[in-house]
Amino acid sequence: MARGSDGESVLHKHLRVLQAFDVLRPFLTLTEIVEATGLAVSTTHRLVAELEREGLLERMPDRSYRLGIRLWEFASRTPGALGLRELARPWLEAVHSRVRQHTQLGVLSGRDVLFIERLSTREAVVNATVIGGRVPLPVSSSGLVLLAHSEPGIVADVIAAGWPAYTSATIRTGEELRARLRRVRADGFAVTDGHIHRESRGIAVPVLDAHGLVHASLGVVVPNDGTSPQAAVELLTVAAAGISRALEAAGGAGGHGMRTLASTSRKSLDYFASLDAHTLPSASAG
Repeated sequence: MARGSDGESVLHKHLRVLQAFDVLRPFLTLTEIVEATGLAVSTTHRLVAELEREGLLERMPDRSYRLGIRLWEFASRTPGALGLRELARPWLEAVHSRVRQHTQLGVLSGRDVLFIERLSTREAVVNATVIGGRVPLPVSSSGLVLLAHSEPGIVADVIAAGWPAYTSATIRTGEELRARLRRVRADGFAVTDGHIHRESRGIAVPVLDAHGLVHASLGVVVPNDGTSPQAAVELLTVAAAGISRALEAAGGAGGHGMRTLASTSRKSLDYFASLDAHTLPSASAG
């Protein structure tokens, strides 16, 4: 891999540019990209031009930039998150029809929970998550579920790195976090009352894969009104079991093929199965 005189790879510098964009800053000028990345102006200008040429960045009429649609095209081909999202969507919709607040699906990503799907209503309580957004593992119910069933080294790494305290209810110490994780493992679910916003409560359960390992977290964000979370836990548990069955069925229907990636008609899946790699339509085909 090519490296610059500073020892940093060219690829890593490109990623620094892409990572400057987030849900709160979807449009950035060249100057703002320079400020966010700390790269030299000339370097940033070259990297941005290369990313634009490849469709990974798009230049707007006002000369600002946004992430390019080609990134979405690449992301749509990964089975890890989007296959899960396809399989889980009917169950999220079933939960959401009952809670009418926020329903979300998260996966472990480093020290964060990465949310790959969320359903919300306009009248729902405050929720700090968005699709494609990250939240530190210790501060959310979804994150606690994932962390409770992760490797001990990940827990130690999270504690060593620390995390922000959003409210007085946020878990603050490693000792407190380890105690909470033990409780989550014993209970089979996590509840966080006002950990990110005082008015909101997170409730989450694990989603297991075909091997009985935690694959994702399924959760809701509802009013922090002091009522029992049991009804929501039971609803989520049923839905999580449904997602687990879908994952198992997908894994047993060809392992790594189209059936694991997309929810479409049986006839469409049979059609894809009849094609080889040379005749398969592109992802953009209608």
